[in-house]
Amino acid sequence: MTITDDIVKSLRNPTPLYAVAGTADLAAEKLREVPALIEKLKEQAPEHFERIRTTDPKVVQGRVTAGAKDAQAKLTETYREIDLKAFKEMPDFKKLGESVQDLALQSVGRATGYAVKARETYDELAVRGKGAFASWRGEGGAKPGAITAGGTKPAAAPKAPERKPAAKKADKPAE
Repeated sequence: MTITDDIVKSLRNPTPLYAVAGTADLAAEKLREVPALIEKLKEQAPEHFERIRTTDPKVVQGRVTAGAKDAQAKLTETYREIDLKAFKEMPDFKKLGESVQDLALQSVGRATGYAVKARETYDELAVRGKGAFASWRGEGGAKPGAITAGGTKPAAAPKAPERKPAAKKADKPAE
């Protein structure tokens, strides 16, 4: 197969376009939730502001100072433990190599898992986008929740009338 054939094949594949449309449809769905979230924040904001106003800065400063002293003590203790271990035993380079190899294999496994998840998400968005396109075109098989080109959900598609088979004509004898 030539490079030209590869390019033509990839340009005829609608899946990336469907994935983009699915992403846009999902974004539109999430954006419809924003006004309710803003209202909720507006309701909660006065309570949060009042809590901030009534908080004594000296209390906050005391908490921060205590936390910093605690962190410094833990850091010093950890450093001493590491320093003592370094003098007590020489590092085992074989174990160190095995640990590095194990970490590398775990990283490869995680990367593979992320790649699989990304592919699944891509495929889900492509399916959603195909439904969104059908909805935007006004086709009957649109996914529920998909929006139309005008930004609204489509009305239920009318059912096509049932067709009755045509009556067979009786064969006439030839004259």
